[in-house]
Amino acid sequence: MNEYLLEMRGIVKQFGGVRALDGIDIKVRAGECVGLCGENGAGKSTLMKVLSGVYPHGTYDGDILWQGEPLRATSIRETEAAGIVIIHQELMLVPELSVTENLFLGNEIRLPGGRMDYDAMNRRAVELLAELNINDVNVVLPVKQYGGGHQQLIEIAKALNKNARLLILDEPSSSLTSSEIAILLDIIRSLKAKGVTCIYISHKLDEIEAICDTIVTIRDGRHIATTPMRDMSVERIIAQMVGREMNQLYPQRQHTPGNIVFEARHVTCRDPDNPRRKRVDDVSFTLRRGEILGIAGLVGAGRTELVSAVFGAYEGPFEAEVLLEGRPIDTSSPLKSIRAGLAMVPEDRKHHGIVPDLSVGQNMTLAVLHQFAHASRIDGEAELRTVNEEIARLKLKTASPFLPITSLSGGNQQKAVLAKMLLTRPKILILDEPTRGVDVGAKFEIYQLMLDLARQGMAIVMVSSELQEVLGISDRVLVIGEGRLRGDFVNDNLTQETLLTAAITH
Repeated sequence: MNEYLLEMRGIVKQFGGVRALDGIDIKVRAGECVGLCGENGAGKSTLMKVLSGVYPHGTYDGDILWQGEPLRATSIRETEAAGIVIIHQELMLVPELSVTENLFLGNEIRLPGGRMDYDAMNRRAVELLAELNINDVNVVLPVKQYGGGHQQLIEIAKALNKNARLLILDEPSSSLTSSEIAILLDIIRSLKAKGVTCIYISHKLDEIEAICDTIVTIRDGRHIATTPMRDMSVERIIAQMVGREMNQLYPQRQHTPGNIVFEARHVTCRDPDNPRRKRVDDVSFTLRRGEILGIAGLVGAGRTELVSAVFGAYEGPFEAEVLLEGRPIDTSSPLKSIRAGLAMVPEDRKHHGIVPDLSVGQNMTLAVLHQFAHASRIDGEAELRTVNEEIARLKLKTASPFLPITSLSGGNQQKAVLAKMLLTRPKILILDEPTRGVDVGAKFEIYQLMLDLARQGMAIVMVSSELQEVLGISDRVLVIGEGRLRGDFVNDNLTQETLLTAAITH
């Protein structure tokens, strides 16, 4: 009997002339949970795509052994048939289909004659969700009726329906609340107890510490170490990931905010589906030159709605009076806001930040193309020069500015979106969850950039779900609760407890 359920030996994967994976070795025992750690662009997702058949056998070098036998899968269907199932960071559910239809997509139970056996599928769907202690889901309703947390758990149920022996979870908690994360971790513990093996990829190292038995660290496409979790700490994982000790997660703040440059008055947002309900209720705030203003609050408090309305990007009815340097400005649409001197990096990078069909460089210059236009043509040389300067300034990892933006890791896509907005030379920069799905090293670089911009006099608004991040980087913190302003605190010996108390008390 082979000691290992899975072995990957000498895996090499190239894109053009770039080695994304450079001879990686991994061994996984049955029933263990392996934490796969590494910075953005280290090769974690690429390695899992090799394992799950997204990159078929023949497109990479090296060997995969599954239960001691060579695995040469040419499709995801083949790896799923073997019992290897991946749950991607972007959920693969069809919103309009029911929970049951999503669970059985491609694996439907049929009656004689070929018709769908919905009764049998609905029964099995209820059983699958019950195995995960999910009893509050109506399986005949469309998936879009349920929030991100439930959808993540539905994805896991879908994997179990495929008889997964090895479950790969790629950033499963990036859009979950803390209570949903606790449920997810409990589910993974119960799966381990039933003998399901897991590979867990997350930038949230406290989750890795809580559920993983073994830590595999990769850096720049190479295997760095495989270590039992009992011999590790979060600090040691970070040191292995970045190749250096990171005693300081946040750079030193060395700037003094100036006079008030920006005011938002009486911001009110109504629910697009129910105009009687206010998502943001008469919130006003000011912003000083060179100040980083953190906006904290619980999920659903109205933080994203508030900054979206200020930028003219809120999807429902809204009112907002906005002043820049004492003068009212028109922010009724994102284009008008950009022309007035505002810029915003949105929370949902995939849907609102990047244009997936365009290259890295084309994404970066999208908002300032007019700067390179002469009559009816674009000055390609000047555009490329600007793109290369921004790539160097933001330490953006890409083999070429001509590669598709989707070939970059999440953290580097985020830097490209940031570059796009900075090229508009804004006076006010709004960042909504700027480090979501971004590793420790890239986070530090984004914080450093924010502080550099603040020192140069730019005023920054940052929405973040991580209270530690809000406290680590902000000069002042607004707390939003149920659409109202619950607190405005100078960040001087401010604690997470103070912010949470303000968020949850009326």
